[in-house]
Amino acid sequence: MLRAFSTAATGMNAQQMMVDVTANNLANINTTGFKRSQIDFQDLLYIKMKEAGAEVASGVKSPGGMEIGSGVRAASTVKIFSQGEPVNTGRNLDIAIMGDGFLQVTLPNGDTRYTRSGALQQNADGQLVNTTGYTIEPAITIPTDAVAVDIGKDGSVNVTSATGTQSVMGPIQLVRFPNPSGLSSEGDNLLAETEASGTPTTGTAGANGFGIIQPGFLEKSNVQMVTELVNLITAQRAYEVSSRTIKAGDEMLRNAIQIASF
Repeated sequence: MLRAFSTAATGMNAQQMMVDVTANNLANINTTGFKRSQIDFQDLLYIKMKEAGAEVASGVKSPGGMEIGSGVRAASTVKIFSQGEPVNTGRNLDIAIMGDGFLQVTLPNGDTRYTRSGALQQNADGQLVNTTGYTIEPAITIPTDAVAVDIGKDGSVNVTSATGTQSVMGPIQLVRFPNPSGLSSEGDNLLAETEASGTPTTGTAGANGFGIIQPGFLEKSNVQMVTELVNLITAQRAYEVSSRTIKAGDEMLRNAIQIASF
């Protein structure tokens, strides 16, 4: 009976983590470039009371065994990099990556991070930066006399000066990974390279499998509210059933104690 208690407890812990992941997805439903996470579960060790194929009589083997599981555990959380919906902002420095690829930014300590958020801005020196103020890599500086800035689908930054002279600053390069789900979430819409993600490959937007850059748009989060609400309800009901399992085990144990006391 006590085994049922511990098994049900693992289920409750697992569903609590499911609710935590779902809550984070819903909290970031309006975060530009955010990618939803899903949690993967694994069953735990099995107690084998009878091996499958064991001999039950002379020349007769059991077609099945008897196993009792020990519950469940959360194995990992995986980011889903499906395309988010592009939203027209009409702002010339906003870009949406349509397809595979990440922007790369440089932190003040020199480390490189990666993002899908294309809400670019200019700092006081005219450099293109993300919303936190980190410069994109490779660095692109807009001249102070620029009167118009247009970004092409290949990432080229086209600048028109006050005299009408046009020049190309850039281009904005993209990177991609063999396993983007292995990237580490760092907050601030930033991802970090890990051993699981593999080594990044740099390229030009629209070439060699990289996605194109859509200027004047931002990529919305790929969180689907209906999906997350269904996951939330499923986790809640599974949690309730696991708690009822503990309650049922307690009832059975109490009845056994009452019978034994007579």
